[in-house]
Amino acid sequence: MLRMALSTLRRFRAADRGIAAVEFALILPFMALLYLGGFEVMEEISANRQVSLTASTIASIVTQYSTISKSQTMPGILAASTSVLTPFSASNAVVTVSCIGIDNNGKATVTWSQAMNGAGRLVGSTVTLPAALDVPNTTVVMGETSYNYTPTIDFLNRGTMKLYSSVYMLPRQPGVIALST
Repeated sequence: MLRMALSTLRRFRAADRGIAAVEFALILPFMALLYLGGFEVMEEISANRQVSLTASTIASIVTQYSTISKSQTMPGILAASTSVLTPFSASNAVVTVSCIGIDNNGKATVTWSQAMNGAGRLVGSTVTLPAALDVPNTTVVMGETSYNYTPTIDFLNRGTMKLYSSVYMLPRQPGVIALST
């Protein structure tokens, strides 16, 4: 009996035909987790980058104007955000652009605000600006984008995440950017 057991153990140790299959079966779950998790994280980083780019693009476009038509020009400016957000759906995004006036006491308030897929900031509401931008008697344009990101695969089971970005820019021409009707 002992001889038979030792003989079986020697044959088992000498057989190496299934080693690659066993190694593959052991490594496959880890590799799948690494690949799918990496894909999901990279997709979220890409969406976050597009959100930041949208906020800065919208603010940059608005800073080029001295007067913007609320009914003719502004819808086109806000619609440009759908191209910037591509390949992500703009229906999940709220894009807001606001003109902020700073009075001679350094109080920053919203002069006007327009948004796509949501409501703009309340006119007259106070805004806290970074110290470097809080210069009396100036105007600042703030672009904001918030995006409800739902992963394509959701392999890590994180659900919908809210991505947000805001950017401040100075008008390219001195003075307040007027919003006409």
